[in-house]
Amino acid sequence: MLLEHCRWHPQLTADLNLDPFDLETIAKELVDFHQCFHDAYGRSEHHRLGLAYFSGLMSNAEAKSVEPIALEFLDQKSVRSLQMFMKNGRWDHDTMLRVHQEMLAPLIAAPDGMITVDPSDFPKKGKESVGVARQYCGPLGKTENCQSGVFIGYSSDKGYGLLNCQLYMPESWFSPEQEKRRRFNMVPEDLVFETKQQIALRLINEIVAAKYYPAKWVGADAAFGSDIEFLNALPKDLLYFAAIKSNTQVFTKKPKVGIPPYKGHGRHPTKEKVLPGQPKPRTVSEIAKSGRLSWKTVVVAEGAKGPIIAKVARIRVYMSRDGLPAGDQQWLFFRQNDDGKIRYAISNAPKKISRSEMVKASTMRWPIEQCFQEGKSQVGMDCYEHRSWPAWHRHMTFVFLALHFMLRMRLRFKKNSVVDGSLGSQNTICSTSSQVAEFRGDV
Repeated sequence: MLLEHCRWHPQLTADLNLDPFDLETIAKELVDFHQCFHDAYGRSEHHRLGLAYFSGLMSNAEAKSVEPIALEFLDQKSVRSLQMFMKNGRWDHDTMLRVHQEMLAPLIAAPDGMITVDPSDFPKKGKESVGVARQYCGPLGKTENCQSGVFIGYSSDKGYGLLNCQLYMPESWFSPEQEKRRRFNMVPEDLVFETKQQIALRLINEIVAAKYYPAKWVGADAAFGSDIEFLNALPKDLLYFAAIKSNTQVFTKKPKVGIPPYKGHGRHPTKEKVLPGQPKPRTVSEIAKSGRLSWKTVVVAEGAKGPIIAKVARIRVYMSRDGLPAGDQQWLFFRQNDDGKIRYAISNAPKKISRSEMVKASTMRWPIEQCFQEGKSQVGMDCYEHRSWPAWHRHMTFVFLALHFMLRMRLRFKKNSVVDGSLGSQNTICSTSSQVAEFRGDV
């Protein structure tokens, strides 16, 4: 069998405290889980190659790119086949992604859940990989050659996972000079430049429209939370809890604005400004240091070593755009963890929302970062050597499946599990269409 010699990633076995019998069970569970995606493949050879790639991501191999996976789980002659399978094989990874979303929903979706959005960056050398450019790279903390993707996740009290993503294509990639490179990397001909915010809004709306993942919140990192237009464009029936940068300016009191009086020389004023004597905007970091906040020590979560404590505070503010108050009054939320750093977030939650509910919302944005950490440290999220548009997205889809499978194993064995044990074990891996329909409320 393909997995007879599979060496599981040690973190998986450590998390679950597995014995040799459990490992044999997991090998069978992995094959059964992968079988659920059979409809995505065009022929049996694709299924064989897909299982090998999926198994390679779950193993403890140091290198998780195509060649070492093929050599470990197939043979030398299959290296080229696996490369072609990922780049231009005639199989439907969109179907695989849809089935993944349908199967994951009954495990983690809840009415008060949070749809989360976050970018993740991947340092790359050279100029040939699709979407690569000199841009800010989070892992390196500076502008460097890298690829960047926009990822959509979901979290609730029941669990968390990644749902969808799209590679960000810098505007330079749409120049006539890059046409040959776009064709070689199989970039869709109808693809047009979109900002990360535009990509995120489209992906969020797709998740909402599918109705698998009911949500009360949208969570976003500072790259999105500091963009007022992005926040205003989010689905109106969802609340947002979005991180913002420390230099974000807000008004603690709404000032009067108007056209300043003419001073008798020069052009007559035509643009509204904050009138003299009215409150000025301040950065959120200045407010945090003002000594006027009412901080409260709270338990934000239960960790493996005991409760996780933080200090939180909140005030009502108006966002500032071009020096003027923008939109309605919102919550500015401060959270100081034990490292002493203060993190800031803005939320359109109603004025009467409890502090405890906002504390909970502040913790629900974290799981997407946990997905990135697990993905990169355990299942090869950043170990790929693919250059093409299809292969990048197919790789990420397999990463989603690997994280999904790890969640199922935590539920299956429930040993030292970080997931709510009340969910119980899953006797059948593949949810039937009737189960999915019942979950969505279609029946």
